[in-house]
Amino acid sequence: MSKNIDWSSLGFGYMPTDYRYVSYFKDGKWDEGQLVSDPNIVLNECACVFQYAQTVFEGLKAYTTANGDIVTFRPDLNAARLADSAKRLEIPPVSEEQFLDAVKKVVEANKDFVPPYGSGASLYIRPYIMGTNAVIGVKPAEEYQFRILVTPVGPYFKGGAKPIVIKVSDYDRAAPHGTGNIKAGLNYAMSLYPIVKAHEEGFSENMYLDPATRTKVEETGGANIIFIKGNKFITPKSDSILPSITRRSLMIVAEKYLGLEVEHREVLFDEIKDMDEMGLCGTAAVISPVGRVNDHGNIIDIPSGMTEMGPTLTKLRETLLGIQEGTVEAPEGWIYKIC
Repeated sequence: MSKNIDWSSLGFGYMPTDYRYVSYFKDGKWDEGQLVSDPNIVLNECACVFQYAQTVFEGLKAYTTANGDIVTFRPDLNAARLADSAKRLEIPPVSEEQFLDAVKKVVEANKDFVPPYGSGASLYIRPYIMGTNAVIGVKPAEEYQFRILVTPVGPYFKGGAKPIVIKVSDYDRAAPHGTGNIKAGLNYAMSLYPIVKAHEEGFSENMYLDPATRTKVEETGGANIIFIKGNKFITPKSDSILPSITRRSLMIVAEKYLGLEVEHREVLFDEIKDMDEMGLCGTAAVISPVGRVNDHGNIIDIPSGMTEMGPTLTKLRETLLGIQEGTVEAPEGWIYKIC
C-alpha cells in the first residue's frame, strides 16, 4: 500500500525511505550486498572519501506506469557509466549484474514510496561508491561501499516547464583530458561556487564553454545541452561532456519517433544565435527549455521565446515521458520492470 504522502506537494528533495542497499568491498572483492534500514553512515575521520573525494555516483528514476507496473529506464546504461566513472578514479567497479540486482531490491523494498501514475512524481534512485578506509597519503582506498538510496520526488517543474535564462560562465567545468566525462562528486563540487554566483545574479544555470579555446558549447553544471534548428536535433560533442543517458535517449527519439535529422558534433558558441530552440536535458527534468543566453551582457534570445517550451522540444519531452510511463511503445530493452 502506498505511503500516506501528498504526492502533489513533493518537491525535488530528500525524504528518508524504509530501506537502502549497501555492499562492501574488502580483500579485493565485493560482497553480495544487503538491504539496511539505518540511513546513517559511520566512517573513520580519515576515510578516503573525505580526504581525496574518491567517490562517484549515478541518478535514475522508478516510475509507476499506466498499467500499474513499477519500472526503471535504461538502468544498464547507468551501470555502465558508473563502472566507467569508477575506473577513472581507481575505484573497483560494480558489475552490471550486481547493479541491476541492487536497484531492483531497493526499489521493490520501498515500493510504497513510488508515486502513483499520473501524479507527475517519481522515485529518484541514487547509487554511489566511495572509498571508506583511512588514507592519509595520496592513493586510492582499499575498502569501499556501494550504496543506493531512494527518495520520492515531485515533478521538476511545478506549473509547467517555463524557459530559463542562463549565463556564459567565466569558469571551466572540466579540464582538457580531465574528469568531465565521468559522474564524479568532485566535478559537482567545482560547479557550486559558479552556480551560487549565477543564482545571485538572477540566472538559472551556467553554460560552460570548452576549456581549451572557449569557443565551443559544452554543457551546464548539471545537464547536457540540446538545440533544434529546422528539422535538425543538434547536441554538442566533446571528450569532456558527461554522456547523458537522457540526451542519448532523446537522440534516438528524435530520429526514430519524430523523424528529425540528428547531429552530434562540435557546436560553436557563435551558432547559438541561429538556433530555433534550445534546452537542457537530464534525469530530473527530462528537458528544461532555455529562452535566453547572457554572454557578459550580450543577449542571445532564442526564437522560441520566454513564454513556453518550443514545439519540437515539447514533442520530444512528451514522447520520452510517454515511453518511461508506458503510454508510448518503448524501444527494446529500454524499460526494466521491477515489480
